[in-house]
Amino acid sequence: MTGEIFRDAWGIPHLRAGDAVELARLQGRVTALDRAWQLETERHRAQGTSASFLGPEALPWDRLARRVRLADTARRCLAELDRRDPETGQWLRAYVEGVNEGLAAPGASPSPVPGPVPVPGPVPVPGPATTFEPAAAPEFARVALTPGRWEPWTPLAVWLSTHILFAGFPAKLWRERVVECLGRDAVGLFAADGPGTSGSNGWLVAGERTVTGRAVIAGDPHRFIEDPGVYQQIHLSCPEFDVVGIAVPGVPGIAHFGHTGSVAWAITNAMADYQDLYREQLRRTGAGVEALGPDGVWHRAARHTETIEVAGEDPVEVEVIETDRGPVIIGGPEGLEDGVSEPGAPPVALALRYPPRVTGDLGFGALLPLLRARRVADVDRAVDLWAEPVNVVQAADTEGGTLHRVAGRVPVRAEANRIRPVPAWEPGHDWQGWHEPPRAGLTDGVAVMANQRGPAAPLGVEFAAPHRADRIAALLARRERWSAAEMPALHADTHLASAAVLLDHVAVLDDLTGPAAGLRDRLLDWDRHMDADSTGAALYAAVRGALVRQLARHSAFARLATPPACPEVFQPWLALVPRIGYALEHLLTAKDLYGIDRPAAVRAALEEVAARPPAGTWGDTHRLAPWRAVAPTTPYDEPALSGDHDCVLSTSSVPGLTDLAARGPAARYVWDLARREDSRWVVPFGASGVPDSPHHRDQLPLWLAGGLIPVVTDWDGLRREDVVRGGGGGEGGGRGTHEETDGLDELQEETDV
Repeated sequence: MTGEIFRDAWGIPHLRAGDAVELARLQGRVTALDRAWQLETERHRAQGTSASFLGPEALPWDRLARRVRLADTARRCLAELDRRDPETGQWLRAYVEGVNEGLAAPGASPSPVPGPVPVPGPVPVPGPATTFEPAAAPEFARVALTPGRWEPWTPLAVWLSTHILFAGFPAKLWRERVVECLGRDAVGLFAADGPGTSGSNGWLVAGERTVTGRAVIAGDPHRFIEDPGVYQQIHLSCPEFDVVGIAVPGVPGIAHFGHTGSVAWAITNAMADYQDLYREQLRRTGAGVEALGPDGVWHRAARHTETIEVAGEDPVEVEVIETDRGPVIIGGPEGLEDGVSEPGAPPVALALRYPPRVTGDLGFGALLPLLRARRVADVDRAVDLWAEPVNVVQAADTEGGTLHRVAGRVPVRAEANRIRPVPAWEPGHDWQGWHEPPRAGLTDGVAVMANQRGPAAPLGVEFAAPHRADRIAALLARRERWSAAEMPALHADTHLASAAVLLDHVAVLDDLTGPAAGLRDRLLDWDRHMDADSTGAALYAAVRGALVRQLARHSAFARLATPPACPEVFQPWLALVPRIGYALEHLLTAKDLYGIDRPAAVRAALEEVAARPPAGTWGDTHRLAPWRAVAPTTPYDEPALSGDHDCVLSTSSVPGLTDLAARGPAARYVWDLARREDSRWVVPFGASGVPDSPHHRDQLPLWLAGGLIPVVTDWDGLRREDVVRGGGGGEGGGRGTHEETDGLDELQEETDV
């Protein structure tokens, strides 16, 4: 295998090869060396086989993955990619070959010892049971898992698995429930960025507003924080291109955040609605299953069964049904799996229609053109090929060009489809082509996107509240000229504008007990910044949580308090307390709230907290709670966090339920178009997914403090990896055979902390 792996002082891989195909192979290999456990976890999740080693807790996801046909859709998309774009198909296969080589490399893969393999599954993995060298991910040994083989379609399946819930189609189940319980007008009360979606901040400052005369792009994608992280800092170089960016482990290239030297791009979630749920009428026949179509005719549905192996329990059989609309993901001919249905109601069966299943296209044809881009026009043409998920793209180049547009595929269909499940047997709910992606310009040399109603407004239903976007725009307006080095201050801003509504209610309360009056005065004196060391923020969060619980207990919401029977994986979208927590502003400002005495509820919340106030600061309870497929043998003391859901520093708790933060900035970046080497980036943990690596959590202190590390592009400033092993790249965790500490202290001094 040709090509070279280099590392900077943070273990970030910098790859150089003779052509794009060999570079893809090298990217796959180094990703497997750094993230073997993560890659295998994602592969199994995409296949619906994760319960085979994670146990029954993973079964709800595996059942969804099978029923929604993730793996089969990925195979379809690969076949279509090969037909339309064989060059990208070859490039994708090279990446997969590299992954398989990396998984088999010493130190990244298991060392065999005699014994049987306790890892059953639809695609059995042959081989002996395993022990591991110290550099290998210890999680493999703990669950007795042997790395399997990636197929050419696996990266597409991983991408689908990562984004199938990204557009939040389960929110349609919630809206349906709200209409049933409170009526159609109540839907708008809960229209807020819900607990199951992901967002981002992103802003573009044109050259007319920078000290260098060239643009700066900055931002941070908000996702569930996972360990290992969902993003991978990487540098890809060959004679065709030289790109630094943030990749998704398991997917070749750099899809979302990249800088080629002459052009840079970044994305935010457009909050578009592009997935539909159809209520199906199904019946069994001697030949299988039929579904009633909008033409009044029963049509044959595809049907088969699959077996999910579950560690420690008996296998589970899953019936997979697909109608002309799409895969049936909830219920079936007899209703839900557990037989629970509303008395007298027809059996529940809901099918999901989503673009990649319809078109066989995920948009991977955009990946190579993005790497080859030189100007914003190139980025623009590349993202014309994008499909899933739907994003707002911002780009700028060294010639002064800028781009601000939506990219992705959104179907044209009836308005009812966008709100709630629609009846498959009624006409008027089919798809009628695709929306033209909207475009937007800049205002005073600036474009800001933070999932608010922006250029994608015609394509969506629910958007994030405008607080983050308004705050970023207001901060940028304070200065006529900005530099790349000044951008991290915006990333770390903790002002909570959404606190105003609740504090306005608190301000007018009278006849309070002495402790409650004192609490009111402290809240009104608070600076409205959700800083980890703030006692005022802790008090505000406590009162907010108490109020959310007060409202959730009210009889007006009694029916909503009991979610309808549906698969466990969708329950977070149907839980009342989080819904009230995220929609609190709307509920407090609505003209009427079903007879609820809101001043009385606020008073009760204030008195409750005054009687038992929090003893410490916001950071005492607002702590990082990352998702891990397997808990570490020695639990980490996860750090205190600043920020909150509506802050620019969006570290999301669930008001009324927990102050722990499972979502937050999964990366931060600043792309400087004047000098790429002045760009900066950071991830929550580190470049390596191996717990024993020195680069597993070395970026965490910077991430917590709002700091960024330099983007290194000078090959002379890197260390060539002479010995490829596991643990974040090379002997010594990513520095080849060279010494461990040389230059690290100096590099840390250059960061923005």
